[in-house]
Amino acid sequence: MGKKNKLARFAENKILPNVYQPTRGEALEGYNLKGKWREKVFKNSNPIVLELGCGKGEYTVGLANSFPNKNFIGIDIKGARFWFGAKEAHENALLNAAFLRTQIELLDSFFDTQEVDEIWITFPDPQIKYRRTKHRLTNPDFLQLYKKVLKPSGSIHLKTDSEFLHGYTLGLLQGLGHEILTAHHDIYGAPEYNPDTPLLRDIQTHYEQLFSSKGKTITYLQFRLRQ
Repeated sequence: MGKKNKLARFAENKILPNVYQPTRGEALEGYNLKGKWREKVFKNSNPIVLELGCGKGEYTVGLANSFPNKNFIGIDIKGARFWFGAKEAHENALLNAAFLRTQIELLDSFFDTQEVDEIWITFPDPQIKYRRTKHRLTNPDFLQLYKKVLKPSGSIHLKTDSEFLHGYTLGLLQGLGHEILTAHHDIYGAPEYNPDTPLLRDIQTHYEQLFSSKGKTITYLQFRLRQ
């Protein structure tokens, strides 16, 4: 990406009404939308669904289009990436889609206890090296963080091309006693597979299209955290 294009996207993010870019100080001092996303942003009482590491925002936008009675928030630290989804949502008057630029580690600074109904993690960096374990978005510390903001009945979805991350997460969930709702190692390779989660195959991120075109299998987990 050229520096000029990147700067232009940063500038447009500042004026897009569906983009929120708080400073770290604002987050730590008490963000004004914490506990008030439904009231202040979406102006309804519908469920809130997060996409963590949303990239270009394809999943956030796709889900928002498919489920108008839910509110979707794409979260990523790279604003020049989610600009694509934010701009598309704005131009199509998709009022149930918003984007938050922040680090996932600060999630509980932006969302109140049990404010979130559902979480999607789509094609995160698997962080294969052992010393990178703390950065895996399904490690025990992150699971505890999600538990703070997620309703007890809420589920987490992991969609990835990484068999390593799929296996790591599945083993971790079993070891910690969390409830595994669905586990599949190849959602496209099994035509008989009909997941309860709608549109699992229909919405694809940029990376999913790229990985699928190279013949990589796409895996999926849906689970609920033990209370």
